[in-house]
Amino acid sequence: MKQIPAKQTQKTKPAKSNALRLGSRRQRLRYNALGILFASPWIIGFLCFTIVPVGMAIYYSFTNYNLFSKCDWIGLQNYIDIFHDKYVAKSLSNTLYATLIGVPLGQIMALLLALLLNQKKIPGIPVFRTVFYLPTLVPTVASCMLFMWVLNGQYGLLNTFLGFFGLKGPYWLTDPNFTKLSLIIMDTWACGTGMVIYLAALRSVPETLYEAAELDGAGPVRQFFSITLPSISPTIQFQVIMSIISHFQYFTQAYVFSSITDTSAVAGGGPANSMLFYCLYLYRKAFLQFRMGYASAMAVLLAIIVVITTAVVMYFSEKAVSYDAE
Repeated sequence: MKQIPAKQTQKTKPAKSNALRLGSRRQRLRYNALGILFASPWIIGFLCFTIVPVGMAIYYSFTNYNLFSKCDWIGLQNYIDIFHDKYVAKSLSNTLYATLIGVPLGQIMALLLALLLNQKKIPGIPVFRTVFYLPTLVPTVASCMLFMWVLNGQYGLLNTFLGFFGLKGPYWLTDPNFTKLSLIIMDTWACGTGMVIYLAALRSVPETLYEAAELDGAGPVRQFFSITLPSISPTIQFQVIMSIISHFQYFTQAYVFSSITDTSAVAGGGPANSMLFYCLYLYRKAFLQFRMGYASAMAVLLAIIVVITTAVVMYFSEKAVSYDAE
């Protein structure tokens, strides 16, 4: 048998290994190209409908663009005008009020409903789940029209109910002291989405933890604060952050209520501008007064506020969130 020289063997092995590496590299490139190809509809949509609009909004915030004439660069003038606009301050205060009151109330109500629906000894639980979730399926505008009847100051359902106990209900939709509260009541009524998320989190808590707590003599209240809350703390954090972001973008309910109840306010925010939320004022600046550059500056400012608020909430809530409770 003919023997292959040692030098020739050493040259052949590196050549084969290089060919294998080159083939695997080509295969990875082909797989990456196929992945990008399949993801290209989302990538194109993200670029066209998210990145480009955000970039244009940032650019227009430094101009006096009004949709009809050529925009001129005016630098920081729009931002300076925002800080001198009393209606911006009013809209921010209304938005903060709805956020500080509406977020805790909505989350507490959703969690309470989830705790009730998580009971296994109550018959007909699937029916109750459907009933409690149904308000979420009602369109927002339809909900507004419904609650205009429920919250009517003269013959509304809520004031009629309070009358049975000798209480005189306020004019929810026309009294500036109660208009924002009426919106919060309507939003709390439609807390079905949060309820379902909390219910899924509650179902993921191991039953063995509750069994061990019962053996140690822990009651339902102790189990809730020592087992349930730590176990679902990541879900609570997620729900609170998403609810805060949603409340900062509050628009549809305030637009419908303020358009029907009272349009005499200067900024169109209902009685005494009590329903003038930030996004509603941004919309009126952009599409009623056609100050698109000013509205773009307001949108950029809102994005900054949301990012800072989310970062603050994440920072202070991380210590209370437990990710290893299983």
